[in-house]
Amino acid sequence: MQRRTSALRQPLHYYRLQYYITKMENRPYEVAPPIDESQDNFAFHPKNVVLMLLIISLTMLFLTLTAAFVYTRVQSDLPPIKLPILFLVNTGILLASSYTMIRAKRAYLADNTKEYTNMLWVTLGLSFFFLGMQCVAWYQLFAQQIYITSDNSAGYLYVISFLHFAHVIGGIPFLGVFLYRARKYMREPVSVLVYFSDPAKRLNLRLLTIYWHFLDALWIYLVVFFFINQLIWQFG
Repeated sequence: MQRRTSALRQPLHYYRLQYYITKMENRPYEVAPPIDESQDNFAFHPKNVVLMLLIISLTMLFLTLTAAFVYTRVQSDLPPIKLPILFLVNTGILLASSYTMIRAKRAYLADNTKEYTNMLWVTLGLSFFFLGMQCVAWYQLFAQQIYITSDNSAGYLYVISFLHFAHVIGGIPFLGVFLYRARKYMREPVSVLVYFSDPAKRLNLRLLTIYWHFLDALWIYLVVFFFINQLIWQFG
């Protein structure tokens, strides 16, 4: 037991080196070339193309909805809804989750198993925290008797914020898969080596990180958009 514990404390680079040396000695034809992080080019990978198309589609959808909101509000001469302060708090929560995703990716590239797993857990917790706080923000609107059917201005606010809410929910299962696999494969040095050496997992983590950053940027745009509309109505 003592030997196993001390073995697990060896740096992962040590096991990676031993792994390649063994394969070179016994089966050199199976040895893949070393991974060069600076040469990764996933621009035309099918998964990357799908993500880019999704991001472009969502960007166009939300731009269209916000433009329709302005047009409808001006045509109906309706005041914009005053956003609860929790919308700003939620912005900070999403930014924090984006930061933890960056740290998780850096830990993955550095073969830091503990940091990688911890940052994934923190990101998942912040995501659920955001969802819960957004429900509280909607409840505050309900308390002011502002419902989705109150007027067009309120309807657009609920629809736009709920669509973003839904896409955060859509990203959580993928984050859960990363956590599940990290807990499953990061128990023995060999399985850890294989996990961190897998280009497919590195690509998937990269795409998930991009998606998370996009959701953060989208939320910031929406909050700024609604606050600017509110200021224009007050001082215009």
